[in-house]
Amino acid sequence: MNPDRRAAAPRRRSAAGEDAPGACPPRLTLYSRGCCHLCHEMREALEALGRLERFELAVLDIDDDPALQARFGRDVPVLAHGDREIARHRLDAAIVRAYLAGIG
Repeated sequence: MNPDRRAAAPRRRSAAGEDAPGACPPRLTLYSRGCCHLCHEMREALEALGRLERFELAVLDIDDDPALQARFGRDVPVLAHGDREIARHRLDAAIVRAYLAGIG
Protein backbone atom coordinates (compact mmCIF):
# COMPACT_ATOMS: atom_id res chain seq x y z
CA MET A 1 0.00 0.00 0.00
CA ASN A 2 1.16 3.48 -0.75
CA PRO A 3 1.91 5.14 2.62
CA ASP A 4 0.13 8.29 1.42
CA ARG A 5 -3.12 6.38 0.86
CA ARG A 6 -4.04 6.37 4.56
CA ALA A 7 -3.80 10.14 4.66
CA ALA A 8 -5.95 10.57 1.55
CA ALA A 9 -9.55 11.67 1.72
CA PRO A 10 -11.99 8.90 2.62
CA ARG A 11 -13.33 7.05 -0.42
CA ARG A 12 -16.65 5.44 -1.23
CA ARG A 13 -17.39 2.76 -3.81
CA SER A 14 -19.71 3.83 -6.58
CA ALA A 15 -22.38 1.56 -8.03
CA ALA A 16 -19.78 0.48 -10.60
CA GLY A 17 -17.46 -0.66 -7.79
CA GLU A 18 -15.03 2.20 -8.22
CA ASP A 19 -13.75 4.26 -5.31
CA ALA A 20 -15.59 7.55 -4.95
CA PRO A 21 -14.51 10.44 -2.70
CA GLY A 22 -16.16 10.78 0.71
CA ALA A 23 -16.65 7.21 1.99
CA CYS A 24 -15.71 6.42 5.53
CA PRO A 25 -13.51 3.41 6.16
CA PRO A 26 -15.15 0.55 8.05
CA ARG A 27 -14.87 0.83 11.81
CA LEU A 28 -13.72 -2.37 13.47
CA THR A 29 -13.95 -2.87 17.22
CA LEU A 30 -11.42 -4.84 19.25
CA TYR A 31 -12.87 -5.98 22.58
CA SER A 32 -9.87 -6.35 24.82
CA ARG A 33 -8.46 -6.32 28.35
CA GLY A 34 -5.33 -4.64 29.66
CA CYS A 35 -3.96 -7.82 31.25
CA CYS A 36 -4.45 -10.06 28.19
CA HIS A 37 -1.42 -11.06 26.11
CA LEU A 38 -3.62 -12.35 23.27
CA CYS A 39 -5.33 -8.94 23.19
CA HIS A 40 -1.98 -7.18 22.88
CA GLU A 41 -0.94 -9.56 20.10
CA MET A 42 -4.16 -9.00 18.16
CA ARG A 43 -3.88 -5.23 18.50
CA GLU A 44 -0.30 -5.29 17.19
CA ALA A 45 -1.38 -7.50 14.27
CA LEU A 46 -4.25 -5.12 13.48
CA GLU A 47 -1.95 -2.12 13.58
CA ALA A 48 0.33 -3.87 11.08
CA LEU A 49 -2.66 -4.78 8.91
CA GLY A 50 -3.81 -1.17 9.08
CA ARG A 51 -0.73 -0.21 7.09
CA LEU A 52 -2.02 -2.42 4.25
CA GLU A 53 -5.80 -2.10 4.51
CA ARG A 54 -8.06 0.86 5.14
CA PHE A 55 -10.14 0.68 8.34
CA GLU A 56 -10.62 2.46 11.63
CA LEU A 57 -9.94 0.55 14.82
CA ALA A 58 -11.69 1.21 18.12
CA VAL A 59 -10.22 -0.65 21.09
CA LEU A 60 -12.61 -1.17 24.00
CA ASP A 61 -11.33 -2.44 27.34
CA ILE A 62 -14.16 -4.64 28.58
CA ASP A 63 -13.08 -4.04 32.18
CA ASP A 64 -14.35 -0.45 31.81
CA ASP A 65 -17.93 -1.59 31.13
CA PRO A 66 -19.86 -4.10 33.27
CA ALA A 67 -22.12 -5.01 30.33
CA LEU A 68 -19.09 -5.89 28.19
CA GLN A 69 -17.59 -7.85 31.09
CA ALA A 70 -20.80 -9.86 31.32
CA ARG A 71 -20.90 -10.37 27.54
CA PHE A 72 -17.30 -11.49 27.04
CA GLY A 73 -15.97 -12.56 30.44
CA ARG A 74 -12.51 -14.00 29.83
CA ASP A 75 -13.29 -14.77 26.18
CA VAL A 76 -11.24 -11.98 24.57
CA PRO A 77 -9.87 -10.63 22.31
CA VAL A 78 -12.77 -10.36 19.88
CA LEU A 79 -12.66 -8.34 16.67
CA ALA A 80 -16.03 -7.21 15.36
CA HIS A 81 -17.62 -5.01 12.72
CA GLY A 82 -20.90 -3.90 14.21
CA ASP A 83 -22.56 -7.08 15.49
CA ARG A 84 -20.54 -9.33 13.16
CA GLU A 85 -17.64 -11.19 14.78
CA ILE A 86 -14.57 -11.39 12.55
CA ALA A 87 -11.99 -12.96 14.87
CA ARG A 88 -11.72 -14.41 18.37
CA HIS A 89 -8.48 -15.06 20.29
CA ARG A 90 -6.19 -15.08 17.21
CA LEU A 91 -6.18 -12.85 14.15
CA ASP A 92 -6.10 -14.43 10.72
CA ALA A 93 -5.11 -11.50 8.51
CA ALA A 94 -6.33 -13.26 5.36
CA ILE A 95 -9.83 -13.60 6.83
CA VAL A 96 -9.89 -9.94 7.86
CA ARG A 97 -8.66 -8.83 4.43
CA ALA A 98 -11.29 -10.97 2.70
CA TYR A 99 -13.97 -9.57 5.00
CA LEU A 100 -12.89 -5.97 4.28
CA ALA A 101 -12.85 -6.67 0.53
CA GLY A 102 -16.34 -8.13 0.77
CA ILE A 103 -17.83 -5.08 2.46
CA GLY A 104 -15.88 -2.55 0.36
